[in-house]
Amino acid sequence: MLKYFDAIRTLISVAIALVIAFLIIAMISEQPLETISIFLLGPISTTAQIGNVVEMSIPLMFTGLSVVLLFRSGLFNLGAEGLFYISGVIAAIIAIYASMNSFIHPVVAILGGSTVGALLSAIPGIMKAKWNAEVLVTSLMFNSILSGIGLYILNYHLRDAAAFANVSYKFQETARLANLIPGTRIHTGLILVLCCIVATHYFMYHTRWGYELRMTGSNRAFAEFSGIKTARVIITVHLIAGFLAGMGGAVEVLGMYSRFQWSSLPGYGLDGALVALLAKNNPLSVVGAALFLAYIRIGADQMSIMSDVPAELISIIQAIIILLISAEQFLKMWKNRQLLKEAEKLG
Repeated sequence: MLKYFDAIRTLISVAIALVIAFLIIAMISEQPLETISIFLLGPISTTAQIGNVVEMSIPLMFTGLSVVLLFRSGLFNLGAEGLFYISGVIAAIIAIYASMNSFIHPVVAILGGSTVGALLSAIPGIMKAKWNAEVLVTSLMFNSILSGIGLYILNYHLRDAAAFANVSYKFQETARLANLIPGTRIHTGLILVLCCIVATHYFMYHTRWGYELRMTGSNRAFAEFSGIKTARVIITVHLIAGFLAGMGGAVEVLGMYSRFQWSSLPGYGLDGALVALLAKNNPLSVVGAALFLAYIRIGADQMSIMSDVPAELISIIQAIIILLISAEQFLKMWKNRQLLKEAEKLG
């Protein structure tokens, strides 16, 4: 049982959050059973709704994977939000102004956004590695800076005045990502993110660099004593995490939109932290965590449209999950009892 303690703890946290949500629905809804049914079954009621769940999960997988690497390195960095946004701006610039064929164009746009994400992410990494600057503070500051820069570019260089909205000129069709499943908006970004997840898992658990990353996250002082150059590890993991967050922003823009239209930070970067918590910093578990989060959000949207309960209920569910997963004492007594039982068997 101890082997699966973290997984059991996460499932219990989710179950408690859902039970509390159902109790709230029962108190405020005139038709609670129907409302709960919409919440639970709405996301799988049609092919289009299933497509919506998968579509929403793609950016969550990218940012969740990015945050997993940082958290696994012992770095509480929340900068994926700004990197996701600014990389989408860079991809939009390439999608609007560059002229290429339909194979090369999205590749160049995605690589452009990813590279910018990696380079910008390296700045907090260097500050942490060289001067031990608090990465949480610097990454959150960068979110605001990158948001301002992105809005400036949108308003003064990309904005289409004829559109009567704060959106960019239309992307060239050659830059758009191909659709995978008719009747949905699931695009080739799904294949790309799944490949990234497999590659990250291999990197983390089957390479020397991944071992150094995990050792640095467990105990930086011990890692340094063992000969690991932790400063290099911190900078490298920031580069990789920034590349993934940037790729997510570029893929989301090119896969889901025909114009750049984010007038504020889209929120996927901060959601990535929740995905990482649900996944227990395991790259492969990011898939399930992202799909679950997308599922309950689509369910909440359906519930707000078809019943008398607002979609804001999802914020309560997320908050409870975060509180329970991050609470170190939650189920600790049960874990201690299991440890004693194991010790008695060995004795």
